Amino acid sequence: MRPYVIINCASSIDGKIALVGKKEIKLSNEEDFARVHMLRNECDAILVGIETVLTDNPKLTVKEKYVHNPKQPIKIILDSKLRIPEESNVLKAGKTIIATISNKIRKFNENVEIIRCKEKNGKIDLNELMKILYKKGIRKLLVEGGSTVIWEFLKNGIVDEMFIYFSPIIIGGDAPTIAGGDGAKKDEETIKMEIKKIVRMGEGYLVKLVPKSPTT
Repeated sequence: MRPYVIINCASSIDGKIALVGKKEIKLSNEEDFARVHMLRNECDAILVGIETVLTDNPKLTVKEKYVHNPKQPIKIILDSKLRIPEESNVLKAGKTIIATISNKIRKFNENVEIIRCKEKNGKIDLNELMKILYKKGIRKLLVEGGSTVIWEFLKNGIVDEMFIYFSPIIIGGDAPTIAGGDGAKKDEETIKMEIKKIVRMGEGYLVKLVPKSPTT
């Protein structure tokens, strides 16, 4: 058993989620921000990779501006080498789980739990982690990135829904894309998705996708 997994991200029209050099850029509009915070509030936990923490230093909370009396989800950080800085915003309030394959000994505040996972191809075994999270009562998980993390979830077939908000800008260059990682080298390695819904949202649009069934 594993949690129900939702991937969510915002992108430029050419599929970039940040500027060249991984510099953060505001891609969502106010309407999409409201949607994301309501989605966060519906989930038991939010997951990001360590690169997102190091680059953007997010809080991963639900803002009362968008949700009255929000239910703050657990924050989960994929951190293979246990590199997370102690001053990171995600560690300052609320429950945080750090998943790692490192044996490094580090002490954090009482709100932080470290889960040592099995290794798979030098990375955290996501399938094992999902089983652990399910046993901890996490039934609905929101994956917010970054690029490599999204690819790993897609590649391992650990996704039930995916939302992408497309902002009408073009970034170009070697900026991070929606799905990074190793990528597909053959047609059969590509991730087949089915578009379920497209909604105009301000100047941009929101696309809802689900994994394509092998029979369709």
